[in-house]
Amino acid sequence: MSRGVLLVVAKAPVPRRAKTRLSPPASAEQAAAIAAAGLLDTLDAAAGTGLPTVVAWTGETAAAARRAEVRAALARVRVVEQRGDGFAERLVAAHADTGALHPGEPILQIGMDTPQLTPRLLTRSLDRLGGSAPPDAVLGAAADGGWWALGVRRAEHAAALRDVPMSTGETGSRTLAALRDRGLRVEPLPAMSDVDTMSDATSVAAAIPASRFAAAGAAVPVERER
Repeated sequence: MSRGVLLVVAKAPVPRRAKTRLSPPASAEQAAAIAAAGLLDTLDAAAGTGLPTVVAWTGETAAAARRAEVRAALARVRVVEQRGDGFAERLVAAHADTGALHPGEPILQIGMDTPQLTPRLLTRSLDRLGGSAPPDAVLGAAADGGWWALGVRRAEHAAALRDVPMSTGETGSRTLAALRDRGLRVEPLPAMSDVDTMSDATSVAAAIPASRFAAAGAAVPVERER
């Protein structure tokens, strides 16, 4: 039986604050709607695992796209406020807060940029941290040089992120190096594409055509992408 906890790091999908790199071709409202759809699909995948889920949240939910659906989804999980200066510090704090809520449990952290995730992939990723001789961490590379998932056997292992520059083409390699510099044994997860641009969104949507995410992306006229 799988054990562990999922940590979803997310921000309120507010127009002009969420997924701004989708505009153009998407309008600010369309970009926020795509972000909201990605969040909702991600939380559905997390719920499908049957594992406890913690959402590290920031932003004003009242101003979010699809706010009623977002509130309903957040009501089904444990929500903690993001804290700390800079994104790396907030990630470290989110792991610490999750570890305090679920002592001794391995943690798999994901974001809201990979709505194509499935319950099976999430469960199998966490299962890698179990067994008789598990690694200390697992890391899933993203196509843009970052990473889509970080799993740690102990919450304190995530402290390695503190000095890693985030949102760069070297974030993945720098994260791997930081984990190994702490003497941790790291195993890879399957590589994934995350959503930064409208081209990314179109590609991901094609893989999950029945999703909220695909429907939200379809609202952006194709001719406006040119």
